Amino acid sequence: MLPILEHMILRGALIGLRIAGVMSFAPFFTSTSFPPRIKAAFTFVLTALLYPLCRVPASPLTPGGWAGIVLSETIVGVAIGLSLQFIFEGVLVAGQVGGFQLGFSLVNVIDPQTNVETPVLSTFHQLFALLLFLQMNVHHWILRGMVKSFDYVPVGSAVVSAGMMKELFHDAAAMFLVGIQIAAPLLFATVVIDVTVGFLSKASPQLPAILLSIPMKSLAGYSVLAIAMGLWPTLFERQFTIALGWSERLLHLAH
Repeated sequence: MLPILEHMILRGALIGLRIAGVMSFAPFFTSTSFPPRIKAAFTFVLTALLYPLCRVPASPLTPGGWAGIVLSETIVGVAIGLSLQFIFEGVLVAGQVGGFQLGFSLVNVIDPQTNVETPVLSTFHQLFALLLFLQMNVHHWILRGMVKSFDYVPVGSAVVSAGMMKELFHDAAAMFLVGIQIAAPLLFATVVIDVTVGFLSKASPQLPAILLSIPMKSLAGYSVLAIAMGLWPTLFERQFTIALGWSERLLHLAH
């Protein structure tokens, strides 16, 4: 009876490791707004639901073999969560770049998602992206993808390779591209105003260029931001789809 109980506990723990990795790093689920007890309970419920469906190595393994499986399952879960979290990090980059252009670089607030001091425009961008994330049911996509990952890469068969790590770092670098894409309209408008005011100050040195550029950049920046927000649902739907493709490639490399 005791060996059977030990096997059940080990099997459940291995399944729960991948789920816990996703819950710890995936957007929305990793928010500090969720109490740790709720996250733990949710992880336990998912593990119990997937327990009868997931295949786990039945043959006895050495302690080193179990340690390898534990490490690989944890890394796979973390990689799946991070591949989507990179989009939200790109959103923060966009807010920081745009906030610098609008003069918000010294105005910081506490981000309710991470409890970290963040530029106010970055917090606005992140909350807007989170609303789109929930409205598009991307959190459901994550859960479905996590369940299917156990069919594609069964417990104990994941291999953490150099190619997988390279792909993960490549995805992490893409968050800067995402940030520039989101902030591009605002950057373009403010740079045009800076160049225009620079030419005006050269043509007319007595003109108070600095006093003119600040309100002009703010007015143009807010106008462009309001217009660009109308395009965000399409943009973020595409980015979320790309991020899910990243997680699929990571699973392929771990297979």
